Amino acid sequence: MNYDTILFDLDGTLLNTLDDLADSVNAVMDKEGYRQKTKEEIREFIGDGLKTLMERSLPSGTPEKEILRCLAMFREIYQREMQNQTKPYDEIPAVLKRLKEMGIKVGVVSNKADEATKEMCTHYFQGNVDFAIGDNPERKKKPDPDNVYAALQQLGSDKDKTLYVGDSNIDVMTAKNAGLNCVGVTWGYRSLETLLEAGADHIIEQPNQLVTLVETLQITRGEKDEQR
Repeated sequence: MNYDTILFDLDGTLLNTLDDLADSVNAVMDKEGYRQKTKEEIREFIGDGLKTLMERSLPSGTPEKEILRCLAMFREIYQREMQNQTKPYDEIPAVLKRLKEMGIKVGVVSNKADEATKEMCTHYFQGNVDFAIGDNPERKKKPDPDNVYAALQQLGSDKDKTLYVGDSNIDVMTAKNAGLNCVGVTWGYRSLETLLEAGADHIIEQPNQLVTLVETLQITRGEKDEQR
């Protein structure tokens, strides 16, 4: 039995979105008179959805109504500016293309807004992503497994034949909650230590190592199946 599906996180895993997220947050901060945030602060705020990003960017104790008002401003700005500096990490387009050539089904499960997730996958990956889903009102966001299950259903995939790839502890938790093995990547927004502490099953430091890992796991699982 071999892996035939890989689900990816988006921000910090496939795409480096930090600059555009930081610029859009700071456009709101500047307009509303709040302190500007550094990119390192924004890096730490990313991962739990846009509302949480805005809540963390505003002063502690900011009322819910104000958070939602600023979030609406942020969404409008980011939707317009989200492709200014964003780009795939080195090797990612080639890796996705290679996975497709290997017959692997590729999906994306993100806490970015659903519309933006789909738009970015279409724009940057040109048909090498089979299905993408982001934060939406119909399901709970990561680390809840709802959107993972939706992706598996759409792809016609089984949990035991699927790997989840992400850069954060949220991604590791998501994989565990969904019953998937998780590959943690170190080029994104969280540290190696964070991924290890969260319990990632595998760690890679460069995107092209994913292809090698998949090939190795295929061989290992094939040998185990033959021994049964």
